Amino acid sequence: MLRRTVLLTGFVVSACLLAASLDIHSQTRSAKVRRIGLLWGGTTAENGSRRDALLQGLRELGWIEQQTIALDELSAEGRYERLPALASELVARKVEVILALNGTPAAVAAMNATREIPIVAPAVGDPVASKLAKSLATPSGNVTGTTNLASELYAKRLALMTQALPQITRVALLMNNANPFSAEATRLSLTTSRSLGIALEVFDARDLGDFERAFDEMSRAHMEAVLVGSDILFQANVAQLGTLALSRRLPMMAGYHAPGVLMAYNVDNIELYRGAATYVDKILKGAEAGELPFEQPSHFALIVDLRTASALGIRVPQSLVLRADKVIE
Repeated sequence: MLRRTVLLTGFVVSACLLAASLDIHSQTRSAKVRRIGLLWGGTTAENGSRRDALLQGLRELGWIEQQTIALDELSAEGRYERLPALASELVARKVEVILALNGTPAAVAAMNATREIPIVAPAVGDPVASKLAKSLATPSGNVTGTTNLASELYAKRLALMTQALPQITRVALLMNNANPFSAEATRLSLTTSRSLGIALEVFDARDLGDFERAFDEMSRAHMEAVLVGSDILFQANVAQLGTLALSRRLPMMAGYHAPGVLMAYNVDNIELYRGAATYVDKILKGAEAGELPFEQPSHFALIVDLRTASALGIRVPQSLVLRADKVIE
């Protein structure tokens, strides 16, 4: 009898352990994988570092691709006119959150496609001016994220240019007018230029094939310097812009540095993309997008290229060199 009792007890314990194991396995398999839509305005090749930063931020918060989250990624490949259809496709796929990437164009397209699905937009220019939010503190709609304060960047870049080149009176502003933020950026730049006594002329470039034509037009118009707008097209091809500026002997201020760029001034967009993961985490855990304030960057970096200055015969004031976060000599 004792032997039968021991055997029976052992069988019951084993059965319980097996049931518990199967239950845990079943729970693991049935755990909900959350679907996140990624809407890229720029090209896939250009966005590697941003994607890495975003996924790193998500991993740090426990969201692992193909384990706890599934990514639906669509890219306009730099053609903004494709964004509305791509945004609608993500809505049709019933993703839980849309990450609108590469700035304002993707964010506007996503918001126009849905007012129900939460949207996280890192590095948009001016969420209020673009009607993505009622205010930075209380967005109120279904869009939140981070702003790169592009409105302030345009004014600051122009002011820095006049400090480096106090004698200039005619400046070219290179814009991609397919970007919905371009009209507001142009308005702000013109306001700043008037206050500085600068004649500002806008030149439009919407793809790589427009670059050389735009710089030829600047030369014919006797521009004395060029300010490059904040757009993924220009950011991804800043090296080509630097070469063109140097060949036309035009001092250039841009958001990113490459040989031929005299000065670059911008926020750390990689940090903004990493930080966007925090918004995704909160939303997936039940937060409302409209109740999450847009965050603003705390640090802006200035790069001064003295090699380019030397090639152009420019002496950058020492006061500006001392202020720079990085000096290339």
